[in-house]
Formats: sequence, structure tokens, C-alpha cells
Amino acid sequence: MFHLKVTNQSPPNFTQHVSEQSKVTDRMSRRLIRIYQLYSRTSGKHVQVLPNKKINAMAEDGDLYAKLIVETDTFGSRVRIRGAETGLYICMNKRGKLIGKKNGQGRDCIFTEIVLENNYTALKNARYEGWYMAFTRRGRPRKGSRTRQHQREVHFMKRLPKGQQPTHPSHHRPFDFIHYPFNQRTKRTRYSSES
Repeated sequence: MFHLKVTNQSPPNFTQHVSEQSKVTDRMSRRLIRIYQLYSRTSGKHVQVLPNKKINAMAEDGDLYAKLIVETDTFGSRVRIRGAETGLYICMNKRGKLIGKKNGQGRDCIFTEIVLENNYTALKNARYEGWYMAFTRRGRPRKGSRTRQHQREVHFMKRLPKGQQPTHPSHHRPFDFIHYPFNQRTKRTRYSSES
């Protein structure tokens, strides 16, 4: 005679799962790559990645070094940002200074995009908790250790590069509908749901 052992399992906590998965690099999902400019609320200019590995927010709309390639790191909102022209990633060192790096695989080169109540975006560093990408009124980078989410210096607006048009829905490839032949089971299910 068999004895079944019944265990009380609590339902899965999906909020916790999403939170945990958002902290690790996702190598299975399809990566999303976007190209845009980051407009700094304080300097009134755009973030740029220069060939000498310096990062500032002094670029005009459409400047060569202001075009950024933003790659998703997880299925959450963590991203890696690199200059389209230089190929250098925006990273933060242990002193909280923004620098350009050729290899953007470290956690110091990953930022979490946070959409704020005022619709601006803040970029929090994944390695240094509570440190944000920030620029002064003159477009110089601020040390991450001196930044807070509510400060204007950490507020950015994503903008398409000058002259680039948003993709119109009509330019997307239409969905391909696959028609499967009905078998007895699908017919039964279909007719029972219709009645």
C-alpha cells in the first residue's frame, strides 16, 4: 500500500522572483538595443562619451558623440550605455566618477533606469547602491556619492538623435498568423466555449 505525503507549499512569490532576476545578467532573453540621446535637465545639453574616455553633458542636439547605444542587461530595467562613435561604455569607478571603458561587462557599467514621477529618468549604478549618474549646470559629471534621486542633476530625458524619426507602426512587419488544422479536441473546446 502506498502512502502519499502531502506537503503544504506556499504559492510562489513572483514579486520576489522578478526582483531577484532583475539583479542578475540575463543571457537567455532577447536583448533589446535602443539608440537615443540623454538630455540633462540641469545643463540643458546632451550626455556625450568622448574618445579620451571622459563623459560630460555638454553636447548639442545631434552631436557625433551624443548618440548612445543602450543595451538591456536583464529583463528588468538594467542597461549598459555606450557611445555609438567611440564604443566606450559609461561606467562609474569606486570614487563615484563617470569614466569610459572598452569592456562594459562589470556591474560598475550597469545602470538601472528609474522613471520618476515627473517623467524624467534617473540612472542608478548597479554596483554602488544609491549612486546616480549626474551632471552639474556646466555639464560636468558629479560624484555618485553626492547624488540623490530627487536632485535635478540626476534627471534625464531620452531623445531620438537629431533627424531620426520614430518608427511608425505601419513600418513594423505584420504578424504572421499560423492556421492549425482542427482536431476533435480543439473543435469540442471551441464549440463549448462559444455556447
